[in-house]
Amino acid sequence: MQVRFQIGPKETSQMNTQELRDNFLLESLMKPNSVELVYTHYDRVIFGGAVPVDGKLELPNHPELRSDYFLERRELGIINVGGAGTVTVDGKSQVLTKLDCLYAGKGSQVVSFESADSANPAVFFLLSAPAHQTYPVQFLPKEQASPMNLGAIETANQRTVYKYIHADGIKSCQLVMGLTVLNTGSVWNTIPSHTHTRRMEAYFYFDIPENQRVFHFMGEPTQTRHMLLANHQAIVSPAWSIHSGCGTSNYSFIWGMAGENYNYADMDVVDIREMR
Repeated sequence: MQVRFQIGPKETSQMNTQELRDNFLLESLMKPNSVELVYTHYDRVIFGGAVPVDGKLELPNHPELRSDYFLERRELGIINVGGAGTVTVDGKSQVLTKLDCLYAGKGSQVVSFESADSANPAVFFLLSAPAHQTYPVQFLPKEQASPMNLGAIETANQRTVYKYIHADGIKSCQLVMGLTVLNTGSVWNTIPSHTHTRRMEAYFYFDIPENQRVFHFMGEPTQTRHMLLANHQAIVSPAWSIHSGCGTSNYSFIWGMAGENYNYADMDVVDIREMR
């Protein structure tokens, strides 16, 4: 498990491209037959990826957590962006097809992952945060994730937003998770940009064609920076940073948050005319 420490806005404004990538980009979360984890000190959130191909994978514990098992003091959100797969939590199994979500609360001891077809394996994105309250294991298929059609083709941001873990959906201690699917011909996400100093955010990009990329914009609104992301790469977004993107084609991304609250609408919108 990698460990990433916090970086402030002053340090970020002085970084070159490689330094930005080293500190904020998670390039290799999805590796076949592996569970990859990155512990960040932004609200102590853990990003992860599990790609079971040839058999079952189990969510490992790590000495850095100083716990008897991974979810002893944590909760976990899981979204599948690949082929059909099964997540088993303490002996109870749930099939997740593409864009389905499963939540496992604090105290869940054994979590494992399997694919239905090794030729089209499941690709599970994982997001975990500390938890002080226990909620039960909950499943939500994409059809029940409050899909909202937003944006317009004229502004190149026509999209569907799915909300899974939030105040009016799957109950959690502090995790918020959902995803956005951009329509063909649309490329912009999260415009107007915003920050929310009460919680950090994670972006995981998927369904990006091999020969396409997404320009992800971060930084303070008047000190913006960018990185190019490929398929199945993720960004750590500090609470002080914007998090917007523009692709060379349409794409999809998972957004996840943790912090002081889990109100989906809690954001401080930035007027695009004031950005630099």
